[in-house]
Amino acid sequence: MSHQESLTAYLAAFVAELVLSGIKDVVISPGSRSTPMAMVMAEHPELNVHIHVDERSAAFFALGIAKASNRPVAILCTSGTAAANYFPAIVEARYSRVPLLVLTADRPHELREVGAPQAIDQIELYGKHVKWFAEMALPENRAEMIRYARTICARAVAYCAGTPSGPVHLNFPFREPLIPQLDESIFRMAERPHGFVKVHNGELTIGDWLIQEIANRLEGKSKGIIVCGNIADERFADAVTQLSKLLMYPILADPLSQLRSGKHNREHIIDTYDTFLRNKDAKSFLKPDVIIRFGAMPISKALTIFIKENPAADQFVIDGGGGWRDPGSLSTDMVFCNETLFCEKLATVAKPSSDQKFFEDWNNINALTKENMASVRDITELSEGKLFYQLAEMVPEGATLFVGNSMPIRDLDSFFLHNNKCIRIMANRGANGIDGTVSTALGAALYSKSLYLVLGDLTFFHDLNGLFAAKQFKIDIHIILVNNNGGGIFSFLPQSEHPKHFELLFGTPLDIEFEHAVKMFNGRFVKVTDWDHLQEELGNSSGAAGIHVYEVRTKRDTNRDEHRGFWASVSQEISNFVDGESK
Repeated sequence: MSHQESLTAYLAAFVAELVLSGIKDVVISPGSRSTPMAMVMAEHPELNVHIHVDERSAAFFALGIAKASNRPVAILCTSGTAAANYFPAIVEARYSRVPLLVLTADRPHELREVGAPQAIDQIELYGKHVKWFAEMALPENRAEMIRYARTICARAVAYCAGTPSGPVHLNFPFREPLIPQLDESIFRMAERPHGFVKVHNGELTIGDWLIQEIANRLEGKSKGIIVCGNIADERFADAVTQLSKLLMYPILADPLSQLRSGKHNREHIIDTYDTFLRNKDAKSFLKPDVIIRFGAMPISKALTIFIKENPAADQFVIDGGGGWRDPGSLSTDMVFCNETLFCEKLATVAKPSSDQKFFEDWNNINALTKENMASVRDITELSEGKLFYQLAEMVPEGATLFVGNSMPIRDLDSFFLHNNKCIRIMANRGANGIDGTVSTALGAALYSKSLYLVLGDLTFFHDLNGLFAAKQFKIDIHIILVNNNGGGIFSFLPQSEHPKHFELLFGTPLDIEFEHAVKMFNGRFVKVTDWDHLQEELGNSSGAAGIHVYEVRTKRDTNRDEHRGFWASVSQEISNFVDGESK
């Protein structure tokens, strides 16, 4: 049998199994050594093939697709540094638990470490940042090798999707010639045509005796809080709010918990904790005996510090992925159980609490903070805090809101209050970097009703070439660009107290007119002049096709002073309230 026939049969079996295992999208970056896999993938009628020339951006684009669709997505590149450019997105996928199937083409073994061009060591290239790595055998058409290709494929997809989800890497060595023999029958599997092996991933559960033990420990403890970080399970909102109502524990809802927007019961949601937990009187007044935590670590530093300052509390960390999300080493109980299932089972055995005092204390301070927060509306100049305070009103029902890191995600946490719109909130909070934000958002836009991206100027600049995907695939996206000409977050950090080299090392003003770059990708660019202008532009362009960028120019120093002034004002009101309650 010829090399071409073996190459075709082997890869056709792999790609057919890829589809049978649930892969619908693959992002391919062009290259020579990956030719046989790319051509076979393009031939399959049930694969959505997305071509992205920049591997770094391509991997983040796939990450966004996987985030929005909650399915594994495959990425394919050629050998050499192309594979190295995947690394940032793989790191993000690892820590944000996003399923990516990484397929890298490679030189055959005889061309490694002998000076062959475009050949680097790709064996375990991503180290511990992938859940599993396999060096694939060279293509053969023997029955056992076809079974091998299909089995490895099914295993890899299952490992990607299994809890906790994450990236898996398969490295494919290919000898020349690289052109497969394509025809209509290549995907017809004679053996087990409906899938070679089904891998059934279950959910981590908890025994009845253990859930009863936890319920017994909670009995009589009315000073409890529930902290919810990033969770993607659509069932979780109803389950955790029902548990909260039963226990009378307030829910401190991170914006990525998907609890701040939606039709679920929000009467126990606390959403301004990032502001009032900066006040020492409030922290003393609201001291808990029990902390139950779900999902990733919260965005809020004030909340994280508050958790650390209560080491005597019983701290339950519930993790359906079996991870160890406890950077402060404060947990008393690490419970490896699906978060929704835990809430549902605990709600069946826990005794309802009749003591509402602790919840009312949290709720009253939350309400007081909101009253004072309303003053943000009075700001007439373009302001970052006011922007995020009004975002829920600006974006349409059912939209996806993707938020960049550094200051935008923190302002979202501080100022985006709970509402009855169904707004899905997303961000790259695995490694918390600004890498690939535009690309990830565009990938997510493929599976979103309407997507709004809010990010800073450094983050936008860092991934400008990601806009290529919007132009290439005709993706509609609305980008609110907060341009404070530099790294705004550093104005809040100790570095700002050392002005001699601050602008050079941390402020890093870009002085870029982004309009030219946006137009290069056939986008529409608007320099926002005032709040009415922004509201009008967002309203008029809602549902419009293409790239729309709305630049909101702010000043770093003014933004810092507004934030600090607001926090100081609210803090004084809270201290007065606590003092009155304590008398």
